[in-house]
Amino acid sequence: MIDSTLCYITRGDEVLMLHRVKKKNDINKDKWIGIGGKFEEGESPDECLLREAREETGLELTAWRCRGVVTFLNTQCEGEYMYLFTADGFRGELKVCDEGDLQWVSREFLDQLPKWEGDQIFLDLLWQDAPFFLLTLRYDGDRLVEAVLDGRKILDRRTEAMA
Repeated sequence: MIDSTLCYITRGDEVLMLHRVKKKNDINKDKWIGIGGKFEEGESPDECLLREAREETGLELTAWRCRGVVTFLNTQCEGEYMYLFTADGFRGELKVCDEGDLQWVSREFLDQLPKWEGDQIFLDLLWQDAPFFLLTLRYDGDRLVEAVLDGRKILDRRTEAMA
């Protein structure tokens, strides 16, 4: 399993999103996601968050909060433990990102953008200011087949696939 961070930087009712269109063989290709990435050797979640924010956006985060841990499992790649953050304090200027196009998007419009289906589950939790949570998202390729929130199954499509 890989350890990674995923962060949604907010500015009023807007969220900084990364449209993944630049990397080859990218499991996130054409999807809109938050910013973040894999831990480097010896990094803590917050150290990874700050480094990835600086590398991908040019912004220095000044206020952030860890909101939960998402276990991302997919039949097409190695699993990830994603430490999920929100940030509403930052300084600096946005730079060009080599992984995709950065864009400020209103929360309302965000719901219409192509993203992983399970992302909507944790985005709703973030916007509702839910307490810290554990979420497991199990995919078969692009298809979400199971979601478990704090030990409770909230989606199970595995039996549908067998029918």
